[in-house]
Amino acid sequence: MGEARTRTGASAEPEAGVEAEVAKLLPFLAPAARADLQAEAVRHVLALTGSGPGRTLLAGQAALLRALVDLAEAAAPAPARDAARALVNLAAEPGLHGPLLEAEPALPARLLGRALDPEWPWAEEAAAVLANLSREPAPCDALMAALAAEEPGGPGLERLVHALCTPDYNPRAPLHYLGPVLSNLSQGPAARAFLLDRERCVVQRLLPLAQFPDSSVRRGGVVGTLRNCCFEHRHHEWLLGPQVDILPFLLLPLAGPEDFSEEEMERLPVDLQYLPPDKQREPDADIRKMLVEAVMLLTATAAGRQQVRRQGAYLILRELHSWEPEPDVQGACEKLIQVLIGDEPEPGMENLLEVQVPEDVERRLQQLDHQEREQHTRGQPEEPAPEPQAEGATPT
Repeated sequence: MGEARTRTGASAEPEAGVEAEVAKLLPFLAPAARADLQAEAVRHVLALTGSGPGRTLLAGQAALLRALVDLAEAAAPAPARDAARALVNLAAEPGLHGPLLEAEPALPARLLGRALDPEWPWAEEAAAVLANLSREPAPCDALMAALAAEEPGGPGLERLVHALCTPDYNPRAPLHYLGPVLSNLSQGPAARAFLLDRERCVVQRLLPLAQFPDSSVRRGGVVGTLRNCCFEHRHHEWLLGPQVDILPFLLLPLAGPEDFSEEEMERLPVDLQYLPPDKQREPDADIRKMLVEAVMLLTATAAGRQQVRRQGAYLILRELHSWEPEPDVQGACEKLIQVLIGDEPEPGMENLLEVQVPEDVERRLQQLDHQEREQHTRGQPEEPAPEPQAEGATPT
């Protein structure tokens, strides 16, 4: 027993020594510290955040985390950028969200202020921390509360959308990471209610960014937001109708330079007709999958399926499936094609989002889905079934 205690003490001693060394950095992170020493201390902390053990070590240093947050929003000559980059790394690990919020409960609100400050040079880093934090429910709720507290009634979200959609909102920071922030927020009903408010025209402002050429981060965030909005089936008619016309914006990134027949071309929306021979599909597989999933959600109701069929979605998906190199995206594409060309559900089951699936059936479907994914990894899937001749007709 004595020997075991000796071993425990010996292994704990170096760890305690490292913690003591880290704690010694704290005076050099104080606002009154010399600028050169402050910058060196922050660089040391940033290096620690580059590894899992380093992040875990810092998670137990509440005072140091608070000092890091203070520096991340401090004016020059404070090393604000490196402090913010350290917070990006810490927030990338979900297990550290709790210690970060315990050390500074106002962290989401403080970062939000910097991210939306059009003159703050490190606003992108602040947005990146928020993007990582908001992936988990508790920090996401705290951020939503901060947005609501800015001004009652939701203008905080309006400011975020405005910053995301306005070119050169901050000439010194591109703010691409506001896209993932909005996507994470839109997983909650309150944010979706704001985004789908028909008087605000928020969705319409986001649609062009689904093809934003300069950043896959911004594109992915916007497409994720649009997909989350498509979960609200009560708004499908409005989303697919002329006020929003969301479908061409979802299909265009999936389209290539295919040369359709005149008859097929006439069935496509104008924006999808006669695309140039150098037309490229969305290069990011995750974004392509989200686009397919968004269209799939729009087919949840009978009216939605009919509208998606009428706009020639099958044609785009057929060519995408032939081209698609990623098995996961191919699988999602096949499921959507089957919905479009398959028979209509039985009466009472027209809304696919409201169908209650028994647990044993759900387990079996999950097993089949897993087997299907394995099949995709082993070889090429079969070609999808041909489109029925009466694709645009109302099902009988």
